[in-house]
Amino acid sequence: MNVLLEMAQRSLSYLQTIQATDILDIAILAYLLYRLMMWSRNSNVGQVLKGIALIFIMLWGTSFLHLYVMNYLLSRVLELGFLSIIVVFQPEIRHFLEQFGAKGMSGLFSGRESDPDESERAIDELVAAYASLSRSKIGALTVFERSSILDESINSGTPLDAEVSSELLKNIFWPKAPLHDGAVIIRAGRIVGAGCIMPLSSNPSISRELGTRHRAGIGTTEHSDAVVAIVSEETGSISVAVGGMLKRHLAPETLRRMLRRELLPEGSGEDGGGDRMGALLSRLASLKIEDLLRPGKKGDKHVE
Repeated sequence: MNVLLEMAQRSLSYLQTIQATDILDIAILAYLLYRLMMWSRNSNVGQVLKGIALIFIMLWGTSFLHLYVMNYLLSRVLELGFLSIIVVFQPEIRHFLEQFGAKGMSGLFSGRESDPDESERAIDELVAAYASLSRSKIGALTVFERSSILDESINSGTPLDAEVSSELLKNIFWPKAPLHDGAVIIRAGRIVGAGCIMPLSSNPSISRELGTRHRAGIGTTEHSDAVVAIVSEETGSISVAVGGMLKRHLAPETLRRMLRRELLPEGSGEDGGGDRMGALLSRLASLKIEDLLRPGKKGDKHVE
């Protein structure tokens, strides 16, 4: 009983030393870890992080078992691995720094970049365009970028900055248009590239009746977490590729539901908590440390 009482007293003394800056520090770190997990869950980054974690476990194990040669080799591999990560994920790092430089702390903690209303409008415009293209049997390939940055693919085509409209999409994919052969890339509800070259899938199990457009759509989702909508030039069939899997022969309404489910996840509550937390941390980041440490006066409003 005395031991439990002593532990309770120590815990209480530790809690009394916690300051407002400590809470802010822990909250920011927890949110950064949360965003990192959400970012890596549906992309290749997650596999890299798992590999790094495995190397750390092996490094600790070799040190614990006194396997000095293996420990030395793993430590060198870990050092080179960090340099490799910087090279491999250079587009993602550059995009993060550009966002941070443009928007500051509020931009870093703002959660998703895209406006849900703008993304929903882009989906509706694309569905209207694809319904028309499907009836006319005009091929189309549209890539919705998510957390994986597609700057290299955008640079392979013609960079744009335009609102998504059904008429613009139909003009781009018109067979005699100069950009109809490549893919249209949509980022945050806006067209950022057209005539873009996407990576082809090397999966040998893909049906031979699928052409280059479908293979490019599947290949894009194998290398990123993007969502790709495709119209077949031969049959006019509408397809959607997600995570390396292709769903074919979709009706326009089915296409709309699939795109909304993949691109507007706040309705499922998956990212809703993260957006609210991001808004809270954005408000906290805009406060000065002196404001946090200043004793509250009667009638002052607290940050909730």
